[in-house]
Amino acid sequence: MNKYVKIGILVLVVVLTAVVYWRYFFVFSEGVKAGNLNYFEKKGFVFKTWEGRLVQEGFQSPTAGALQSNEFRFSSKSDEVANALERASGKFVELRYKEYLQPLPWRGASKYVVIEVLDVAGGKSTSQELPFD
Repeated sequence: MNKYVKIGILVLVVVLTAVVYWRYFFVFSEGVKAGNLNYFEKKGFVFKTWEGRLVQEGFQSPTAGALQSNEFRFSSKSDEVANALERASGKFVELRYKEYLQPLPWRGASKYVVIEVLDVAGGKSTSQELPFD
């Protein structure tokens, strides 16, 4: 019986590890969002993280007959991204992000984590651009 308990514990540890990885570290999607940077601030009780909101053009309607602005709330853990966005409040920006299924306290309050600033107010991109043929 001792052998079965050890195997059961090992299976449980492997399953729990896989579930934690899938919920908190698996990148669900990656993409680019563009819009006007509404705010960008560092906040938090224990873990100070950079949080921001991008207001995109157009409107979305979660319920029929209601209108609300299309907002993209995000976090950033990179100092390079934070330095670029601190100076871009109120400007049009393009951001590359990763979406996780659940946020982590030290990664930010949002499941969207910005990893790169592509463009600020029509300026040149700091990343390498690929030609579209």
